[in-house]
Amino acid sequence: MRVVPFPRILEPEWLDELPATDSGAARSRADLRRLNALLGHPRLVARAIEDQLELQGRHRQSQNRPEGRPPDGWLPRLADLGAGDGRLLLSVARRLRRPGFATLVDLHPAVDGATLQDFRSLGWNVSVVAADATEFLERTPLAFDAVVANLFLHHLARSALERLLAAAASRTTGFVACEPRRSQAALHGSRLLWALNCHPITRHDAVASVRAGFVGRELSGAWPRREGWRLEEREAGLFSHVFVAGVAPR
Repeated sequence: MRVVPFPRILEPEWLDELPATDSGAARSRADLRRLNALLGHPRLVARAIEDQLELQGRHRQSQNRPEGRPPDGWLPRLADLGAGDGRLLLSVARRLRRPGFATLVDLHPAVDGATLQDFRSLGWNVSVVAADATEFLERTPLAFDAVVANLFLHHLARSALERLLAAAASRTTGFVACEPRRSQAALHGSRLLWALNCHPITRHDAVASVRAGFVGRELSGAWPRREGWRLEEREAGLFSHVFVAGVAPR
């Protein structure tokens, strides 16, 4: 029997309303790092980016187009929307095992010096941008090999989501999102985070995020209808929803 998901409901999340220096916010960000690891989001994002970069690399070789590459080779340029403390993309960078450029975008970034140093030790050049993600994508002159959105898209209502995805499609050849799955199982799991000693902020926001999450082909339906894009949308594990968009090499 087909399970009908409950309606998508957006409500404010407490972490979004707190300054980066708040002690509760710091605890909640630490919880999110643990939860991302438990859910496998760094692995899922890194694998999707690796696949996209491999396709792009083969396309560049076949076209014999070295322009735009640094003298020592092609370094991928990534952007993370709603990057928070930047640790998710840092975990991804460790798995990619190559240097590159990272742009961390957040309305209220919480990236500390230790995180920036960890990026640099991996050979990554990092910039932190305090901006609305959609406005950043619409205004930046940069083009990205991949744009990442981890636990971010569920904050957006349909019209705002379509606007952001349209802006992303104009600035990148690859897009990867890991979001909460909107299901009864995920909702039940979100109410058990007390067992992991998660902060009350995290426990509140986890329930809210599942209610605002995604199922089926909802993100594919919000992606702009343009030729040349390959879209993949699927469940991942018990609680996550993955969406990947990539330009298919010609």
